[in-house]
Amino acid sequence: MAKQPIRCGWAGTDPLYCDYHDTEWGVPVKDDRTLFEFLILEGAQAGLSWITVLRKREAYREAFAGFDPERVARFDKRKLESLLKNPGIVRNRLKVESAVKNARAFLEVQAEFGSFAKYQWAFVDGKPLINARSTLKEVPARTEISDAFSKDLKRRGFSFVGSTIVYAHMQAVGMVNDHVADCFRYKPLAKRARP
Repeated sequence: MAKQPIRCGWAGTDPLYCDYHDTEWGVPVKDDRTLFEFLILEGAQAGLSWITVLRKREAYREAFAGFDPERVARFDKRKLESLLKNPGIVRNRLKVESAVKNARAFLEVQAEFGSFAKYQWAFVDGKPLINARSTLKEVPARTEISDAFSKDLKRRGFSFVGSTIVYAHMQAVGMVNDHVADCFRYKPLAKRARP
C-alpha cells in the first residue's frame, strides 16, 4: 500500500475529500463560472459539513445549469419549486432562493468590473495571501479581508455571504493558502503565488 502524503487534518481519509484537498482546495481560481460555483456551494454548506456538499456537487451542477450564472439568474418560481423537490441538493428554501438572487448580483458585478474574478481578487491585490500555519487551530474562521469582502457582497445584494462563508470561499479558490505548512500541497501552491 502506497504511503499517504501529509495532508491538512480536515481532509481525513474519505477519497472524495482527499481528492478535493489534493487537487482543488487552495488552487487559485480566476474563472468566473468556477467562482460562481463555489459561491453557490459555500452558501449551501452553511450549517452543514463540506463533505455533505461535496457529495451533492454533481447534483448541484445539474440542478443549477452547470453553474451558469446567466441561466440561474433566469430561474423562476416554478423552477425554484422543482429545485426544492430535488433530493440531490440541500432543499432549504432560503439557500435555493439565495442562489438565484446571487446569480443576479453576480451578473451585475461582472457588468461593472468586466469579470467577477477581477472584482473578487482585488480584495487581495490580485495574488494569493500565503499563510504559514503550523496547525489547523491557527487557521481563523474569518479575517479583516473576509469581513470587508462579505460586507461589500451584502451591499451588492448577495446573501449567505457572511464573513465565515466568505473566508471558506477565499480558501477554496486560492485567495489564501491555508494549507498547514507541513501539508504536501503547501509549498507548491506557495511557489505558484510568487511573482
